[in-house]
Amino acid sequence: MKPMLKSGMHAVALGTAGGPLLRPDPGTGHRRGISTAIIVDGHTYLVDCGHGVGLGLAEAGVHPTSLRGIFITHQHSDHVIDLNSIMVLGGLGFRGTKNRKVPVFGPGDREVLPLVQASIDEPEIIFPQMPTPGTSAMVNLLLRAHATDLNDRRRDSAAPDISNIFHGVDIELPAGIGFDPNVNNHPDMEPFEIYSDEHIKVSAVLVQHQPIAPAFAFRFDSKYGSVVVSGDTAPSANLARLSQGCDLLFHEAIDIEAIARSYPDASPSELAASMGHHRRAHTTPEEAGRIAEQAQAANLALHHLVPAGSAMEVWQRALQHFSGTLFVPCDLDVFQVAHGAVSLVR
Repeated sequence: MKPMLKSGMHAVALGTAGGPLLRPDPGTGHRRGISTAIIVDGHTYLVDCGHGVGLGLAEAGVHPTSLRGIFITHQHSDHVIDLNSIMVLGGLGFRGTKNRKVPVFGPGDREVLPLVQASIDEPEIIFPQMPTPGTSAMVNLLLRAHATDLNDRRRDSAAPDISNIFHGVDIELPAGIGFDPNVNNHPDMEPFEIYSDEHIKVSAVLVQHQPIAPAFAFRFDSKYGSVVVSGDTAPSANLARLSQGCDLLFHEAIDIEAIARSYPDASPSELAASMGHHRRAHTTPEEAGRIAEQAQAANLALHHLVPAGSAMEVWQRALQHFSGTLFVPCDLDVFQVAHGAVSLVR
């Protein structure tokens, strides 16, 4: 780990693009898939594992053995696709470290399939025996898929038992909030603690990213300050409550006009279906600015940019409604959080 990240609290924008596409491509500004590292006194807490996160960690000088926990906002592929590489490849770096555990926190099994939109015929269920596995099952299944490799390396070169290092944890929702993945996936709620250690406390709330549910935002509080990561969400009162008074809010943002232009050959019904999803499940820069202002966040950083190649003036629209400092980070930008002050240090 680079010396500057060994003390204090830092947030590293490992990847800042959203959407289930391979990266890089010419339209993204060569941004990697979404992932953010919160580092406190050299200990790393990773939020989401988008495409390229492993390379991002390496370029940021962050070794996998500094991981204390991984936090998955939701199970869309652009947020979990490289969890596999973090565990299977990064886990080899744990050789010689005894009794290390890295919990992977995320949504549990939703137990019912999403409702089918009226414009779509009822599709055949994929993997009907387990159609909606939660984080615990997902981690187990990913590791099982590599059993040949894991056993070979363990028996041939005494590689660490990666299946004993990484373990999935389904986040248990507070009782009585009335959550239902189809009819009430975003009930009004207070933040609740899901993890703590001697360096940090992590709190969560449900956010609105229908139809996927549960979907979470996370807040990280240390003695140095606080960072919130929104996950994918439409404007959310829960998120504003979680972010109240935070030092740095990472919020997703979508350029609706550019998205609409990206479907030149779509029929009117196809365009309506796609744009309906984006409006129900995402946030414009203007809306993100309003949320940050409502939360009295000191600093706002827009990420999970869709499309990532939109002009900077699109993202700057957040300042129409936000009176604090706005950042639109590039991959590998590093923010230092120090007693209420946030600065871009790399």
